[in-house]
Amino acid sequence: MKEVELKFQVPPAARKAVESAVAGPQAARRVRLRAAYFDTPTGALAAAGLALRVRKEGRAWMQTLKGTLPDGTSMTRAEHNVSRAETGATVPEIDPHLHADTPVGAALLKVLQDADGALVQVIGTDIWRRARAVRVTGGVVELAFDVGVIEAVAAVPLRHLPVCELEIELKRGSPQLVVTTAQRWVERHGLWLDTRSKAELGHLLSRDDAMAEARRAGEVKLAKAMTPAAALDAVLRSCLAQISVNASQIASGRHAPEHTHQLRVGLRRLRTALRFFDGARLADAIDTAAREQLAVDAATLFRQLGQARDRAAVAEPLAIELARALAAVGQSGEPPRLPASGDEVDPTVLVRQSTAQRLMLNLISRVQGADPARGSVVQLAATGPDAVVPEPSLPLRQRLAKRLNRWHRQVLVDAQAFDTVDDEGRHRLRKRIKRLRYAAEFSASLFDERTVRGYLKALRALQEQLGTVNDVAVGIALYSAAAPADARALFALGWLASQRERALAVCKPDLKRFIRSVRFWRERPKKSADK
Repeated sequence: MKEVELKFQVPPAARKAVESAVAGPQAARRVRLRAAYFDTPTGALAAAGLALRVRKEGRAWMQTLKGTLPDGTSMTRAEHNVSRAETGATVPEIDPHLHADTPVGAALLKVLQDADGALVQVIGTDIWRRARAVRVTGGVVELAFDVGVIEAVAAVPLRHLPVCELEIELKRGSPQLVVTTAQRWVERHGLWLDTRSKAELGHLLSRDDAMAEARRAGEVKLAKAMTPAAALDAVLRSCLAQISVNASQIASGRHAPEHTHQLRVGLRRLRTALRFFDGARLADAIDTAAREQLAVDAATLFRQLGQARDRAAVAEPLAIELARALAAVGQSGEPPRLPASGDEVDPTVLVRQSTAQRLMLNLISRVQGADPARGSVVQLAATGPDAVVPEPSLPLRQRLAKRLNRWHRQVLVDAQAFDTVDDEGRHRLRKRIKRLRYAAEFSASLFDERTVRGYLKALRALQEQLGTVNDVAVGIALYSAAAPADARALFALGWLASQRERALAVCKPDLKRFIRSVRFWRERPKKSADK
């Protein structure tokens, strides 16, 4: 069976209101759920996206195996439950063979066959749950308010993590019912989406990890028989996975600059996807409006997070280099202080707010409701100066090739004028290169792998060098504000100007390589693309 649910963290200020609303007028009863999660000593099940537990529900024990599904939503998981005969307080011995006749069970046995070490309990949970089934138009969802603790039982000393969250699970009807229900609860109580399961949080706790690694972009697999709408859905799933995982970690309050960076990469990929497939819209006006809302929210969140990124990822490394430069000329190694900015907002606050939550829920709604076979007669429509109108019968590969060719020409024109443009013009070139790179990565599976690899290598190298140029330009803008009040800032500006000239010179070879690069979409498609 498939479990369809979304989980949200509940802020302390909303705890009483959420519990009261879940209880409802009939005061739904609370039940205690004690569970033991098992894995190998090296965490082989967690690494494979599997969670194996036994949980006491009332007097009986239930053994459950869950596994992730490749839908990109973190909303749907494979689940198989087996009732155990034991009724006592002692945790029964785990038996992985009870799931053997299911696909997720077969995956479990394969992991155990290849893993080192036997299954041991690594996590324990002790949860008080108040749950109520709610009838909604078109079906039934269950609201479950959980309060309790996760324990890393194998850790020395024992470590705990408090739990206060709301789960919304589908019981009958379309998965969209979970999303629409969640949207109401998020707006009403200020909840925020958390893609991390109790098992994932427990494994982090058992390893004494403060946070999960930042999620990088995953590979997108398209088939040439896809319609533009189906291809867009595949790309959006990849974007959602990167956005939601990094946003969940940031929202927890414990995150690194790389999580913010990868969240911004996911947002830029999303904005690129919406623009790249612009014209592959469905006839449904609501769908069009939803996509426009996605674009607006993604742009807003991207811009807000960028202000925090400039300080953490640009100003701080530059300050270290400036301190060395000052020391080299016999000055104090202390770099000039940057003026405070009233526009900066903590990324955790930003991700918990309505714009980010609406963005993720709307994106989940889009990809969860997608039908891979839909849109067989979708026609591309012009929607701006960047739009292309190919013939309705043109195959996906050729449609995307037209888009790629147009974007490539734009970059080519800017690249050839590189010596004559200012910082703003070079920044525009870098943005266009990023956009072209993401579009090429989205389309890569439809074309010859070797030619794609060569093109992307040249594009990424140029993007990296232009990134250095842009970081120096950001530093110049930041220190310009400090220059009138700090003589060292004047030194910083002079030093940064020399760094900019050096960075510009380093760009020249990569610019030439890109200008000479082979456009992979002009090559024959690889045979495996015809799926």
